[in-house]
Amino acid sequence: MDLSRTAEKIIEILEMTYPDAPATYLDHSNPFEMLIVTILSARVTDAGVNKVSPTLFGRYPTPEKLGHANPIEVGKIIRPLGSYNKKAEYITKTSRMLVENFNGQVPTAMDDLITFPGVSRKTANVVLSVVFGLSEGVVVDTHVMRVTVRLGLSEHDKKPDKIERDLMALLPEEQWNDYARLIGAHGRRTCKSRRPDCPGCTLNKICPSAGLFS
Repeated sequence: MDLSRTAEKIIEILEMTYPDAPATYLDHSNPFEMLIVTILSARVTDAGVNKVSPTLFGRYPTPEKLGHANPIEVGKIIRPLGSYNKKAEYITKTSRMLVENFNGQVPTAMDDLITFPGVSRKTANVVLSVVFGLSEGVVVDTHVMRVTVRLGLSEHDKKPDKIERDLMALLPEEQWNDYARLIGAHGRRTCKSRRPDCPGCTLNKICPSAGLFS
């Protein structure tokens, strides 16, 4: 079975394994909140972001208010996330740019999104896929990166940009979002970093790494 067919088979199996797999684990109620929480989620857990975001958006519910906020005060709210001073600067400046350059609306183009501080291609892909249902690439977070390499779909371990290119070449565009969503669920629930459940994995018959971690 060639890699493209293997990748599509993986999606077929995981659709049955995780019918409830969400598009994101980050709590949000509008595109602005999704953009901000995705920036905050860099190198921290989604659960950690979800703990501080209600306080953050309770005090600064709009781009206008967050853009005019004192970064020091914002930093106090997001302090549990680490790198809070830098992230406070990122989200306050991003909010100002939203107001000044985009009339307070989150743009729907990759080239626009990556102009915001703290927004990488991965961050932009998350916002585009979750909020707008658009596919300009494949979201490659830590789970997608780890599981993709274990499944043999890319040899570029810990190189998200190259892994994304490999996946975009293997899968049709209409499956990019589903792949990231399903592989993300698989990485969280079964193919974990330290103790993957290979015996209980629905992909163990086609995974070249099955049994290597037992």
